Amino acid sequence: MAFEFPIRVYWEDTDAGGIVFYANYLKFFERARTEWLRSLGVGQHNLREQTGGMFVVTDAQLRYLRPAKLDDELIVTASLLDKGRASLTIKQQALLKPEHMTEDKPTLLTEGTIRIGWVDAATMRPARIPSTLLEQLS
Repeated sequence: MAFEFPIRVYWEDTDAGGIVFYANYLKFFERARTEWLRSLGVGQHNLREQTGGMFVVTDAQLRYLRPAKLDDELIVTASLLDKGRASLTIKQQALLKPEHMTEDKPTLLTEGTIRIGWVDAATMRPARIPSTLLEQLS
């Protein structure tokens, strides 16, 4: 089951053509990942203070299918695809919420996989994800 986070498209998210600027989907995905972690009891600021480590994006692959426009309501998802000792791979989607709550399904706009690695916050060197954190993410 994927975590879902609602986002509305604002003027600042769009380009001169009136559609969401492609790089802003990365921001939307970041917000959803942060809220997904928060929903699991993992606040990133506290995590850094308690463990001395943090997550950083090491790879992002996105596929754009349809544009989002000003005032659209999106559902941005995050689900864990794979977890290793030093990284997580997360599948994410941005879906257009149906305008009228009927049986219509949300429309897939953008999808991607994001790999986040664990690093020592002081040195920015790769490190192992704390085992207690891996358990929380299961």
